[in-house]
Amino acid sequence: MTDTHNNTSSALMETYRGAIYPWQCDHVGHMNVMWYVGKFDEATWCCFTELGLTPSSLRANVRGMAAVDQRIAYLKELHPGDTVAVRTGLIEVREKTLKFFHEMRLVESGVLAAVTLLTAVHMDTAARKSAPLPPDVADRAKARVISDYKLPW
Repeated sequence: MTDTHNNTSSALMETYRGAIYPWQCDHVGHMNVMWYVGKFDEATWCCFTELGLTPSSLRANVRGMAAVDQRIAYLKELHPGDTVAVRTGLIEVREKTLKFFHEMRLVESGVLAAVTLLTAVHMDTAARKSAPLPPDVADRAKARVISDYKLPW
């Protein structure tokens, strides 16, 4: 895979920006996998908020989001002091689910460090079962769907 921004890069939402700290690194000196997942998780909540699935609206409506599938490609090691930005795009919106990806790039060079693909289900937290996305959220998400994104696998 070439490491260039594809044509969809301008449609992506920036959902996280931060630094890699020494305590996030493992015994061989690069960021441990748990921290990739953590940074992607923070980006997920920023994405949901952008779509209207805010913490207050989820709490007020007894709703939540649950990840049901996640795949990650680690493409470049990250080291203490590196800064990264995560940008997010939606691939598919269904009645109760969102399928989306996050790209993690080094801020300094733009090099792609990792990509994750996730599927999340909108939940009724009282009934403990899936529930339809609110219409305004579904509409907002559908308007952001990117159909030509190429995953690295």
